Amino acid sequence: MKIIVTSIFVEDQDKALEFYADTLGFVKKHDVPAGEHRWITLVSPEEQGGTELLLEPNEHPAAKEYQQKLFADGIPVTMFGVQDIDAEYKRLTEKGVKFTMEPTKIGDVTLAVFDDTCGNLIQIMQM
Repeated sequence: MKIIVTSIFVEDQDKALEFYADTLGFVKKHDVPAGEHRWITLVSPEEQGGTELLLEPNEHPAAKEYQQKLFADGIPVTMFGVQDIDAEYKRLTEKGVKFTMEPTKIGDVTLAVFDDTCGNLIQIMQM
């Protein structure tokens, strides 16, 4: 068994697609109608056959509440690995990404946290 899709709740699928593709650099894999919304997934440009990130609408009241409470408490909803966190921090900051935690060494890893503009905090990590 392996993880093939993981999802994050987003307030606006179009805005999320723009942020995750244009700002972060993920590659759109699927964008198909799914009822009143769309099944939008992205993959890492380094691993296009790898795990897909699903941009899931947060319309359900429980999803919206979950997302809002995690954000309010400063808890990232997911984590992305990076090779050079300082370079990634600089690249994203230059694109206007707002970080709530600058790169910080914690044991054997360095972490940073940013706002995805879609209702979530995202953590990046360099091992």
